Amino acid sequence: MNKRKKGLKVLGLILFSFFFFLAGVFHFIEAQGFAKMIPEFIPLREEIVYITGMIEFILAILLLIPKTREKAGVVTAIYLVLIFPANIYAAIKGIPAPGNEEANVVLLWVRLLFQPLLIWWVLVVSKIEKNHRFY
Repeated sequence: MNKRKKGLKVLGLILFSFFFFLAGVFHFIEAQGFAKMIPEFIPLREEIVYITGMIEFILAILLLIPKTREKAGVVTAIYLVLIFPANIYAAIKGIPAPGNEEANVVLLWVRLLFQPLLIWWVLVVSKIEKNHRFY
């Protein structure tokens, strides 16, 4: 892997981890908004939001550690698949994004298109190349 490609991969890893950690922070700041994205028949919705926020903290950190990076990347991809139904539910029900008063229906549906991109992103940046210390 050439230096430029390696640099872009490292930057992509750091950015993904930063934004994923930040998403975890917002789970605590906007817990009630995230809880609305979970169907009402599911108990302990706010507690689930706090747990998922902590999961995002942990995964963001594990992605930065070379020994845990590849497994954390796979687990993060699985996690993103598992939370996808909450985004679908929010789009169908017109639930505003956490921290917003009103829902932009178009953006709720467009957001669904980004989930596969996030999954691809984390799988690409978490793959460790042989014979590299950080990558």
